[in-house]
Amino acid sequence: MLLIITNKEDAHPTPVINLLRERGFPVFRLNTEALLTDYQFCWQCDAGNSNFYLKNIQNGLEIRGSEITTVWERRPEPPTELPVQNTPEINKHNLKEALGFLQFLRFYIKDIFSLGSIVNDRVVGSKMLQLKIAKEVGLQTPNTCFSNRKEDILRFAEPHEYLILKSIENDSIWDEVAELEYVFYSKKIPAKTLHDLPEETFNQTVSYLQNYVEKLFELRVTVVDNHFFTCKIDSQILDDDKGKIDWRQGYEHGLKHEIFDLPQEIKDKCSQFLSQLGLHFGCFDFIYTPSGEYVLLECNPNGQWLWIEYETGMKISEAIANTLMGN
Repeated sequence: MLLIITNKEDAHPTPVINLLRERGFPVFRLNTEALLTDYQFCWQCDAGNSNFYLKNIQNGLEIRGSEITTVWERRPEPPTELPVQNTPEINKHNLKEALGFLQFLRFYIKDIFSLGSIVNDRVVGSKMLQLKIAKEVGLQTPNTCFSNRKEDILRFAEPHEYLILKSIENDSIWDEVAELEYVFYSKKIPAKTLHDLPEETFNQTVSYLQNYVEKLFELRVTVVDNHFFTCKIDSQILDDDKGKIDWRQGYEHGLKHEIFDLPQEIKDKCSQFLSQLGLHFGCFDFIYTPSGEYVLLECNPNGQWLWIEYETGMKISEAIANTLMGN
């Protein structure tokens, strides 16, 4: 029995669930924002034994902890839905209690084979740790600086013509007054312009900077239990603000995708990277430079991949289904 822990808006589990059900493999999907409205559950420990059950009251499916052979920790969200509305203070309390239960439960099943992990994903999401491991396995990376001090940033910037400014944690903000979402895409900055910025530009937050690496094209490498799916992203045919700097801006501007043959040497290093971090899945972002070098930007331990499958026809869903069934 597979337990998928995700949210209602996550489309990625759907093709995998369809494949598994075609093969007769039982699946239970837990959409965590609806924990209190769509599910009944109980965890109990007595006479030296512990177990739990979850029941989806919308479709009648039920699962017991002792039946779970595999977990897919996809994109859980904090509980947000309540069966009954009370005062704001009571609502907040009830949702925090539900979140606490959900975290306890996910830690309880942490030793079951999983794609994604409540224990590992948050840790290995650290760009600092990723860069350290990448160096250890022999992958090239950009020079990188995290700082809130102008002096340090200027020293870091001095050898470089251009820098890339990235967000650490918060990819977007919602302006309630304007009812607009502002997305923080990676921004290319001339290094010399930093000298003229006031001190408070630097010390009011943490800046995450890398030297700008020239690109011939970019690669998205999805690894599923040592099966590689490499997609070439031809971002450099686009304008700077339409995907050339940050390919995520290119979705609506004709961003091109095609299958790419990744050298075995890079595959081996990616496998070593995942092994050192205890992962069975990862989405690597590489730059392929004009001189033919592969430069790792980051690895998302629970990244998105469904659009790559749609664009290229690579059978990532099938690889995930096979991995979940095999374990």
